[in-house]
Amino acid sequence: MRRLLFAGSLILSCAVATTSAHAGRYCLQGRDWGYPGNCQFSSYRQCMASASGTNASCGINPRYGYGHRGQRY
Repeated sequence: MRRLLFAGSLILSCAVATTSAHAGRYCLQGRDWGYPGNCQFSSYRQCMASASGTNASCGINPRYGYGHRGQRY
């Protein structure tokens, strides 16, 4: 069952990674996900629910947290 869930999550994350329009504010990060990770989550709660029971954690999507905010002169 765990392998099936992991395979489904992996396929979903690959589909989401190819379309940046669906990138959420939070990323599932861990050894299996790399950095920035699976960034499909719009809330921290969603991300933590997916991380539950795995060796993963959640972090802010760098596109939102450290994005370009414009230059100041």
